[in-house]
Amino acid sequence: MLYSQSRPEWDAIFKSIDAEVQQHSTAYGNLQEATEDIGHRLTGSAQGAKAETYAYELLKSYGLDVRYAPFEAESWSRGTLSVVINNKKYESVSLAHSPVKANISGSIADMGNGLEEDYLDNPGAAKGKIVLASLGILPGSQSGLRNLHRSEKTALAIRYGAKAIILFNAAPNGILLTGTASVTGKLISIPAICIGNEDGMRLKKQLKTAPATASIAMTNFSGKIKARNIIAGIPGKIKPAEKIVIGGHLDSWDLATGAIDNGIGSFSVIDIARTFKALNLQPQRTVEFVLFMGEEQGLLGSKAYMKKSLHDGTVANIKYMLNLDMSNNPKGYSATTDEDKALFQAIGSIANRIDTSFSNTFRSGFGLHSDHQPFMLQGIPAGSVSGSLSREVLNCYHADCDVFSLVNEQELKNTIRFSAMLLYGLADAPELQAKRLNDDELKAALLQSNLKVALKISGEWRWKD
Repeated sequence: MLYSQSRPEWDAIFKSIDAEVQQHSTAYGNLQEATEDIGHRLTGSAQGAKAETYAYELLKSYGLDVRYAPFEAESWSRGTLSVVINNKKYESVSLAHSPVKANISGSIADMGNGLEEDYLDNPGAAKGKIVLASLGILPGSQSGLRNLHRSEKTALAIRYGAKAIILFNAAPNGILLTGTASVTGKLISIPAICIGNEDGMRLKKQLKTAPATASIAMTNFSGKIKARNIIAGIPGKIKPAEKIVIGGHLDSWDLATGAIDNGIGSFSVIDIARTFKALNLQPQRTVEFVLFMGEEQGLLGSKAYMKKSLHDGTVANIKYMLNLDMSNNPKGYSATTDEDKALFQAIGSIANRIDTSFSNTFRSGFGLHSDHQPFMLQGIPAGSVSGSLSREVLNCYHADCDVFSLVNEQELKNTIRFSAMLLYGLADAPELQAKRLNDDELKAALLQSNLKVALKISGEWRWKD
């Protein structure tokens, strides 16, 4: 059954992809150069613009047709921050889209995991207070709780009347996490900050026996910025109007150089494009390689891409969107739907014969908070690779320790070669079973994936019930 989904020539093509990446990949060296010479890649900053140019010139040097897709958006960058709790200064970072200026004091209310259940269990407890909540799910919490994104936890704090929110990191050793606290990508009305895990747990313990008061003073910048997605393409030889998009966000936060988030994803996309060009691969469908900016500040680049696609009607041409965001050392594939499971596993079975470390797993389901989301919310099938990162690496998510030394060269090559095989297979398959969902079908899929609450909090649930 698996082989009926593939073409006989794929074995040889996938072997050539494997050899090309293993022997000639430039991703590791390029990422090292970018992290060392550019530093962080914050959208709207000088370094962000430099990263855009760097990626454009790389793709151009590989012989691809490449263009900038400029967009404007409201962006945010951090300024100053002081957090004092019971006369003790705390190490902390502002969460993105916090107010441009704030200077507030108030008593602290422990809201546990910061989920809606915590507010409903303690009616009125957050009103006029500074909320303390965990970024993760606390040890000892009831089983089956679904965690929320930091922006959704902040939105709940605002809804229940809090004057600020202090989120503490799940990672140990005082690591401070940044990231957006806004579900809309616009300024929020209250300060949102992150403190370390140990400080947060100590504060929780203290609040059980005595009250605590916090003072938070911050300044930040918010305003219109200009940024550019970078897009390269290879036209399909038989079905050029049908398009498979593969993308990853090039931007990073400013605390570190974003080697993992999302250097390993975006530089994989660049090297997949290089591989296709080096091997002169031209599948049936058009392949489009996209490096998005502004993902960290609210999916700004992918939303701009989708807005233009809806405006010019080209959204109908997109048959799949593959997203590489912190994708590493894949062992299988994933998709929003299982309609093309046989195809994905047919592709994976060839990959497995080439390298048995690729175990060819498959999973399906919907998720949020990366550049596939604007595509997914238009009913477009999305997919990715399923891999892993060590706990040591994951602890540096959105933190100042996300640096190049975390990158494993062979695991990066694995991402590139197995992603390239998936991309080619989808672009060259005789038929794709997954179709774009209509609104009713999309609603049902989102409900099945338990995403209604998160999308209602963010204002992206467009259905009336």
